[in-house]
Amino acid sequence: MRVALLYPPPWKMPLAGEVIDPADPGGPPEGHHPSHLDGDFFQMPYGLLTLGAQAIRAGHQVKAFNLSAYAWTVLEGVIAALDAEVFGMSCWTSNRRGVALVAALIKRLHPQATVVVGGPHASALGKELLAHHPAIDLVCEGEGEETLLEILARRAAGKPLNGIAGALWRASDGRVVKGPARPNIKQLDSLAPPHAYFDTHILMTSRGCPWQCTFCGAENTWGRGFRGHSVGYVLDELALALARLPVRMVQIKDDTFTTNKKRVLDLCRGIRERGLRFLWSCDTRVDVLDDELLREMRLAGCERLSLGVESGSERVLAAMDKKITPAEIVASTELAKRWGIKVRYYMIVGARGETRATFQETLAFLERARPHQFLFSCLAIYPGTLDFDDAEKAGWMDREIYFTEKFQEYMTPFDASEEDGAYFAEWFQKNRGLRTMHEPGVEECEAIVARLPDHHAAHVDLAQAYGRAGRLDDAERHVRRALALGYPCPGLLHNALACVAYARGDLATVIAELGEGVRVDPQHPVLLQNHLALQAWLAARESDGASSETGLQTLRLEARHGFDLLERTAQPSLPGPLPKDFDQWGPNTPPAPPTPIRPEELLSRVGGMRKLSVVP
Repeated sequence: MRVALLYPPPWKMPLAGEVIDPADPGGPPEGHHPSHLDGDFFQMPYGLLTLGAQAIRAGHQVKAFNLSAYAWTVLEGVIAALDAEVFGMSCWTSNRRGVALVAALIKRLHPQATVVVGGPHASALGKELLAHHPAIDLVCEGEGEETLLEILARRAAGKPLNGIAGALWRASDGRVVKGPARPNIKQLDSLAPPHAYFDTHILMTSRGCPWQCTFCGAENTWGRGFRGHSVGYVLDELALALARLPVRMVQIKDDTFTTNKKRVLDLCRGIRERGLRFLWSCDTRVDVLDDELLREMRLAGCERLSLGVESGSERVLAAMDKKITPAEIVASTELAKRWGIKVRYYMIVGARGETRATFQETLAFLERARPHQFLFSCLAIYPGTLDFDDAEKAGWMDREIYFTEKFQEYMTPFDASEEDGAYFAEWFQKNRGLRTMHEPGVEECEAIVARLPDHHAAHVDLAQAYGRAGRLDDAERHVRRALALGYPCPGLLHNALACVAYARGDLATVIAELGEGVRVDPQHPVLLQNHLALQAWLAARESDGASSETGLQTLRLEARHGFDLLERTAQPSLPGPLPKDFDQWGPNTPPAPPTPIRPEELLSRVGGMRKLSVVP
């Protein structure tokens, strides 16, 4: 079977300079600003790549395309040229309208094709999706790998597509029918690894979460409980991913990565034993961390922990059923800092029980806990969550609004007064976006190096602290020590050496070190930013003539090495250009090695997805 797996845009997106008629029901929501779609939105859902891997292993021809930033007029041409027999789409609340629009487009251009939709939003509102959108043929609930394979097998054999476990469909009389539940996959290692077929810096090593926070829909997708790949499977998949990634950084996006402490300890030790040198981040909870675990994670390359903190108010944490306390949050934060792991808090404003007073508690708590970074979101009510269920029962939520209104996500305080809600909205508009809070100093970084004397990344952190303090000789010494210890991103170290040389006024070394960084490790944001700034400065200096040299002080270089992925806008991980032969079908072949990209071509990508534009 010819299978196209698509991640659609949120609505009809315009080309640069194009204006979509406000009356067009497919257009953006009123008052929409491009910043409302953050970098996470544009990432290809990992589930689509997992589905693709299973279909390829089963012998089907598979194409996976990220169309999340594609202008509608361009997308129409892509769909017209893509003659698939089965189209599968990932549906989230934020792109639910785009899924419906693309489904209708597919049926208009390829009326014989089968359109299958899955994902968190579809799992929660499958009946409604089929009732409202006749272009959608089937909806997959929850885990979709086995369900999709059965759909493809039946389609290939010309058999009816009704009666499939884990799916919903329309009966001959138009009624929406739900098939029997499909059990979750018990042995996740039986799945084909996505990294054998697709390039992505995202990795999931487990599914599910034993907790049930009221705002989270993980159980809606994975069912209750925690299931993990074996340590050996994860190590093999990491090796596959690292062989193809241009930047040796990986984001582990499990719901709660450290649920099983022994498993994570074995994984971290396995990473070191196999010599898999890379830097990584993960998401987890504060109550499944301890000193031993954090030390092993740091030694294995963990650079950042993203923690679901949500609030600093005990009352609000209890109302959300977080089952954590502010004291536990502070304790885990201090432990992570002890080993040099950067801590990012995910926070929510407007959750259950939130008042202006509890929110002030949260702000005071942040000053006390001092994570390295924090990021606030307004509470969004997602179908498939306890918040959604309880809002429906209370009578102030109607699921039909997800089909009749144009909002991106339904953001509203859960039970705050109108006055407090207005305060939350005003505060959020002034304080949205990622915020930096804690910057480790020399003394803190020296203590970490004393605990981890042979860990390359600890020396890099100390070098940056010395650089901020003006101790250039010490900074250079620790950068060179990190190089000797095999820091996985050497381009960042050459950038640091260039910044030391810049502070000393040594232009020749600045040029040499930035040139070496671009040669050995060209795709880090700060390195490219500095390289391009140097090229512009040299060009201006040359145009001024030898007799009027531009002073070195007019060159601006930045010395940082944070966990910042320079994500090439390459398919299917991100919505980059499609290959010229995207519409040609043939036997599946492993993807070609990544093509090196010249620094000049990456200028617009520095800063990550914040500068992603609609693909022309």
